[in-house]
Amino acid sequence: MSEQSPNNGGLTWPRSDLMDLLGIAHPIIQAPMASASTPDMAAAVCNVGGLGSLGCAMYDTYGVRDVVADLRRQTDRPFNLNFFVHQEPDLTAADTEPMRALLAPYYAERGVETVPEVRVQFPTFGEAMLETLLELRPPIVSFHFGLPSSAAITALKAAGVILMGSATTVPEANTLADGGVDAIVAQGHEAGGHRGTFAEPFEDGLVGTMALVPQIVDAVEVPVIAAGGIADGRGIAAAFMLGASGVQIGTAYLTCPESAADEIYRAVLREGRGDQTRVTLLFTGRPARSLRNRLIDELADHEKDAAPFPSQTSLTAPLRKAAARDNAAELRSLWSGQAVALNRTMPAAELTLTLVEEAQACLDRHAIRTGPFSPGVGTA
Repeated sequence: MSEQSPNNGGLTWPRSDLMDLLGIAHPIIQAPMASASTPDMAAAVCNVGGLGSLGCAMYDTYGVRDVVADLRRQTDRPFNLNFFVHQEPDLTAADTEPMRALLAPYYAERGVETVPEVRVQFPTFGEAMLETLLELRPPIVSFHFGLPSSAAITALKAAGVILMGSATTVPEANTLADGGVDAIVAQGHEAGGHRGTFAEPFEDGLVGTMALVPQIVDAVEVPVIAAGGIADGRGIAAAFMLGASGVQIGTAYLTCPESAADEIYRAVLREGRGDQTRVTLLFTGRPARSLRNRLIDELADHEKDAAPFPSQTSLTAPLRKAAARDNAAELRSLWSGQAVALNRTMPAAELTLTLVEEAQACLDRHAIRTGPFSPGVGTA
């Protein structure tokens, strides 16, 4: 039976469990892109009924306080804060000299003196950030690369915070569900930016959205959010066909004016195609999908020399900054999903409502107004 979420203009969706859980009018989540999402973008999405998100992995506690205050000035709707949960590396055991030597010619080319010594660029989610969140009580918190301690999960849930996590395999989804998350982002291989894979080996997480979503839907009891390769209403309608209760979209929002992406990055995105992207370790030390460029192509055989995440970032950050200064995209990380060719340039609120309109038209056209399909049932 078709369900209707409140305050959504009378629109109907095949499932409303995610909307009811998050308190949103439309089942569209703007992805929390640490290098590009902004309070202006997140608030714009929130104010038209989607879920705006902020990537907070690179903020300290003061930065999180600032962006939450900014968000709350702009919206009274639910929003999502996202954090990385990664194992901090032991740099004493890492041989980073081969990567420093590989990067040195690029540094010289850009007039940057020397490749810096490796260091941990930003910390994992820890006690100080937990205490800050317990004080701020954001409506929703999501995690990438697994979950923090069970004590942290218990404390956040006791504070009334709704929790989400990203999975790239069914076993990861089961781990998240068992760990207490309220919803799971099923991140297909098509997605831009960092892979959410947290269970070894990484290669097990190379599952496309079309195959991944229904398997996770069948495996867990919580709402599932489809992510990866979704950029228009067709993708949203398809996600519901697969049993998802909503979608998370990142790359499509990068060309919105509220994005922190600079004009060079935007120009590359506007010309981008899905077959021009590649998953690489070279920028941060963890697999992430970027548009291909000179650095990725020339160092393709040296991925294994990347410093452990996130310390590789400290080796590439000055180079990427210099390339941005010179308006050069060839040495920068250009995070992008495989649906980049579908990108449009419009404000975040307008894009969100356009996605809703397109998805509703697809759902109406194909009469997709029921719940998940049972195994073996056709779609005549």
